[in-house]
Amino acid sequence: MIQRVQTIFLFLVVICMGITIGSTLWVQTETGSGTNDSWQLSAFMLSNLDSSGEVIQESSKWYIATLAAFAGLMALISIFQYKNRTRQMLFNMINSLVMVGLVVAVFLTTNGINSAINATSSGTYQLGFWVVLAAMVFNMLANRFIRKDEALVRSVDRIR
Repeated sequence: MIQRVQTIFLFLVVICMGITIGSTLWVQTETGSGTNDSWQLSAFMLSNLDSSGEVIQESSKWYIATLAAFAGLMALISIFQYKNRTRQMLFNMINSLVMVGLVVAVFLTTNGINSAINATSSGTYQLGFWVVLAAMVFNMLANRFIRKDEALVRSVDRIR
Protein backbone atom coordinates (compact mmCIF):
# COMPACT_ATOMS: atom_id res chain seq x y z
CA MET A 1 0.00 0.00 0.00
CA ILE A 2 2.22 2.74 -1.28
CA GLN A 3 -0.66 5.24 -1.38
CA ARG A 4 -0.63 5.86 2.39
CA VAL A 5 -0.21 9.33 3.95
CA GLN A 6 3.23 8.47 5.34
CA THR A 7 4.43 7.94 1.77
CA ILE A 8 3.62 11.58 1.05
CA PHE A 9 5.56 12.70 4.12
CA LEU A 10 8.54 10.55 3.19
CA PHE A 11 8.47 11.90 -0.35
CA LEU A 12 8.47 15.42 1.10
CA VAL A 13 11.62 14.44 3.05
CA VAL A 14 13.26 13.42 -0.24
CA ILE A 15 12.27 16.75 -1.82
CA CYS A 16 13.59 18.71 1.18
CA MET A 17 16.93 16.94 1.01
CA GLY A 18 17.14 17.73 -2.69
CA ILE A 19 16.52 21.41 -1.91
CA THR A 20 19.21 21.26 0.77
CA ILE A 21 21.74 19.90 -1.71
CA GLY A 22 20.84 22.46 -4.37
CA SER A 23 20.58 25.69 -2.39
CA THR A 24 22.55 27.91 -0.05
CA LEU A 25 22.60 26.97 3.62
CA TRP A 26 24.19 30.02 5.25
CA VAL A 27 25.49 33.49 4.38
CA GLN A 28 27.77 35.74 6.43
CA THR A 29 28.53 39.29 5.30
CA GLU A 30 31.35 40.96 7.17
CA THR A 31 31.91 44.68 6.73
CA GLY A 32 34.84 46.32 8.39
CA SER A 33 38.30 47.78 7.86
CA GLY A 34 37.55 48.64 4.24
CA THR A 35 36.59 45.11 3.19
CA ASN A 36 33.17 43.82 2.34
CA ASP A 37 33.79 40.07 2.28
CA SER A 38 31.04 37.52 2.48
CA TRP A 39 31.04 33.82 3.22
CA GLN A 40 28.55 31.47 1.60
CA LEU A 41 27.97 27.86 2.62
CA SER A 42 26.29 25.39 0.31
CA ALA A 43 26.09 21.63 0.68
CA PHE A 44 29.26 21.17 -1.37
CA MET A 45 31.34 24.34 -0.89
CA LEU A 46 32.23 27.11 1.47
CA SER A 47 33.06 30.18 -0.60
CA ASN A 48 34.68 33.45 0.46
CA LEU A 49 33.51 36.21 -1.90
CA ASP A 50 34.79 39.76 -2.21
CA SER A 51 32.57 42.82 -2.62
CA SER A 52 32.31 42.33 -6.41
CA GLY A 53 31.18 38.72 -6.01
CA GLU A 54 34.44 37.11 -7.13
CA VAL A 55 35.60 34.02 -5.30
CA ILE A 56 38.61 34.64 -3.07
CA GLN A 57 38.85 31.10 -1.75
CA GLU A 58 36.78 27.93 -1.60
CA SER A 59 36.88 24.84 0.53
CA SER A 60 35.00 21.61 0.06
CA LYS A 61 32.26 20.67 2.52
CA TRP A 62 31.35 17.33 0.93
CA TYR A 63 30.24 15.81 4.24
CA ILE A 64 27.18 18.09 4.33
CA ALA A 65 26.09 16.99 0.86
CA THR A 66 26.79 13.36 1.76
CA LEU A 67 24.60 13.52 4.87
CA ALA A 68 21.78 15.22 2.94
CA ALA A 69 21.97 12.69 0.10
CA PHE A 70 22.04 9.79 2.58
CA ALA A 71 18.98 11.18 4.39
CA GLY A 72 17.10 11.52 1.10
CA LEU A 73 18.11 8.00 0.05
CA MET A 74 17.01 6.57 3.41
CA ALA A 75 13.60 8.22 3.04
CA LEU A 76 13.28 6.87 -0.50
CA ILE A 77 14.17 3.35 0.65
CA SER A 78 11.74 3.69 3.56
CA ILE A 79 8.88 4.46 1.15
CA PHE A 80 9.23 0.99 -0.40
CA GLN A 81 9.40 -0.83 2.96
CA TYR A 82 5.62 -0.58 3.41
CA LYS A 83 5.21 -4.36 3.79
CA ASN A 84 7.42 -4.41 6.89
CA ARG A 85 6.33 -1.51 9.08
CA THR A 86 8.81 -2.20 11.85
CA ARG A 87 11.69 -1.99 9.37
CA GLN A 88 10.17 1.17 7.94
CA MET A 89 10.08 2.72 11.41
CA LEU A 90 13.70 1.69 11.96
CA PHE A 91 14.77 3.37 8.71
CA ASN A 92 12.92 6.52 9.75
CA MET A 93 14.54 6.57 13.18
CA ILE A 94 17.99 6.19 11.64
CA ASN A 95 17.07 8.90 9.15
CA SER A 96 16.15 11.21 12.03
CA LEU A 97 19.62 10.69 13.50
CA VAL A 98 21.23 11.42 10.12
CA MET A 99 19.26 14.66 9.81
CA VAL A 100 20.22 15.69 13.35
CA GLY A 101 23.83 15.02 12.35
CA LEU A 102 23.31 17.21 9.29
CA VAL A 103 22.00 20.10 11.40
CA VAL A 104 24.90 19.70 13.84
CA ALA A 105 27.44 19.61 10.99
CA VAL A 106 26.05 22.83 9.48
CA PHE A 107 25.92 24.50 12.88
CA LEU A 108 29.48 23.52 13.81
CA THR A 109 30.77 24.58 10.39
CA THR A 110 29.16 28.01 10.60
CA ASN A 111 30.35 28.55 14.18
CA GLY A 112 33.87 27.56 13.16
CA ILE A 113 33.83 30.08 10.33
CA ASN A 114 32.52 32.82 12.61
CA SER A 115 35.24 32.20 15.17
CA ALA A 116 37.95 32.01 12.47
CA ILE A 117 37.03 35.37 10.94
CA ASN A 118 36.13 37.02 14.27
CA ALA A 119 32.68 37.92 12.99
CA THR A 120 30.56 40.47 14.79
CA SER A 121 27.30 38.79 13.71
CA SER A 122 26.44 35.13 13.35
CA GLY A 123 25.22 35.28 9.74
CA THR A 124 21.87 34.20 8.41
CA TYR A 125 20.65 30.69 7.74
CA GLN A 126 19.10 30.34 4.31
CA LEU A 127 16.41 28.10 2.77
CA GLY A 128 18.72 25.09 2.50
CA PHE A 129 19.09 24.94 6.28
CA TRP A 130 15.45 25.49 7.15
CA VAL A 131 14.17 22.73 4.87
CA VAL A 132 16.29 20.26 6.86
CA LEU A 133 14.21 21.15 9.91
CA ALA A 134 11.02 20.79 7.86
CA ALA A 135 12.26 17.36 6.69
CA MET A 136 12.73 16.34 10.31
CA VAL A 137 9.10 17.26 11.03
CA PHE A 138 7.89 15.34 7.95
CA ASN A 139 9.93 12.31 9.02
CA MET A 140 8.44 12.47 12.51
CA LEU A 141 4.91 12.69 11.07
CA ALA A 142 5.58 9.72 8.77
CA ASN A 143 6.76 7.67 11.73
CA ARG A 144 3.65 8.63 13.67
CA PHE A 145 1.34 7.41 10.91
CA ILE A 146 3.34 4.20 10.47
CA ARG A 147 2.94 3.50 14.19
CA LYS A 148 -0.78 4.23 13.86
CA ASP A 149 -1.07 1.70 11.00
CA GLU A 150 0.85 -0.88 13.00
CA ALA A 151 -1.46 -0.41 16.01
CA LEU A 152 -4.51 -0.77 13.74
CA VAL A 153 -3.20 -4.01 12.21
CA ARG A 154 -2.42 -5.44 15.66
CA SER A 155 -5.88 -4.57 16.97
CA VAL A 156 -7.52 -6.27 13.98
CA ASP A 157 -5.35 -9.37 14.50
CA ARG A 158 -6.35 -9.47 18.15
CA ILE A 159 -10.05 -9.48 17.23
CA ARG A 160 -9.61 -12.51 14.95
